[in-house]
Amino acid sequence: MKMAKLGRLDSLGILGAWPHLYSRSFLCFLILPIVRKGYNDVDYFPFWHNAVFRLPQAMTSRKTIVDQAIRFQSPPRIPIWFVNCDQTEGDVMVYHLSLNRADGTNEWGYRLEKLDDGTMGHPLKPHLPDWAAAEGFAAPQLQEEERMAGLPAFLEECEDRYRLASLDLSGFTVYTLLRGFENSMIDFLTEPERFARLMDTIIDFECALMALAARRGFHGIHFADDWGTQTGLMISPPLWRRLFKPRYQRQFQYAHKLGLDVWFHCCGNFAEIVDDFHEIGVDVLNISQPNVVDLAPIGRRLRGRQCFLMPISYQTVSIHGTVEEIYAEAQRIFQLLAAPTGGLIGYVEEYSCMGMSRENYSACAEAFRRLTK
Repeated sequence: MKMAKLGRLDSLGILGAWPHLYSRSFLCFLILPIVRKGYNDVDYFPFWHNAVFRLPQAMTSRKTIVDQAIRFQSPPRIPIWFVNCDQTEGDVMVYHLSLNRADGTNEWGYRLEKLDDGTMGHPLKPHLPDWAAAEGFAAPQLQEEERMAGLPAFLEECEDRYRLASLDLSGFTVYTLLRGFENSMIDFLTEPERFARLMDTIIDFECALMALAARRGFHGIHFADDWGTQTGLMISPPLWRRLFKPRYQRQFQYAHKLGLDVWFHCCGNFAEIVDDFHEIGVDVLNISQPNVVDLAPIGRRLRGRQCFLMPISYQTVSIHGTVEEIYAEAQRIFQLLAAPTGGLIGYVEEYSCMGMSRENYSACAEAFRRLTK
């Protein structure tokens, strides 16, 4: 249903009057036309959860299936997010909140140089290499109108899917792009007060974007902050827990206060802090490189309590494996991390730039679909 139609109902007082008008005849008058037209997203109807009428499972909205997976409410199948193309094939659609300037730099001022090979690019130099520039640095402007310019088209295409707003690169990653990676590592130990001021500038701006996303009807907020190398964390767990864990916790608590689920992407082997992310409120944790993380002990600790967003490894199996090996890897992930009541969302990303064939890309999606067949 178009939101304008819902607004019309609300302006007539029909929605607000629901508790006083509840009757079998009114239920048929209001609900049956909706069912015939296929409007089934409970988010469009605030009274839906209090009604005795329920949609049959076959008509469960795609957003509801994602919610059920996150909250361990026995979804009828594994929901899937097609991350970088074919989004309407899945249950989640993402809207990117970050802005770029006319000259190609990000709104924070850093630039990622690209080789037109399909990758996101690489920073060649820091934006704030010295503290003289960093000390007076201000966060970008909110620019709500420009930032939300694509929202009407997004909402129309999204239909009953879960609406995910992405901060894109966030937090620690943004800090390293501003100061440079080597400078950042030094800052953590030798410039704690200056680090705190700049880091909190980033955190506060992201909180403002979260509030904007909540106002505009999104269901979740997506962080992308890489902490792992191929073998372990970039900094020691005690240092991470002292400098970053409290800041993330503040952000996640604020997101929950706004009514947003927290989705957190992390590349590399960050097994040492997976439990910390669960503890401070990540609702959907993306272990982005399962080929470098030992999933078995994580599953033993968190299976049935933490929802995981999982790909078929785009370093190994999805690139060089056979279709059968892709199916087997999805089954392995399912057995290690998913509970009978949920806790798994499939992550499908097109990576032809890394050598992924079209057949393997399709097989990744089919592998998650087969888990419930």
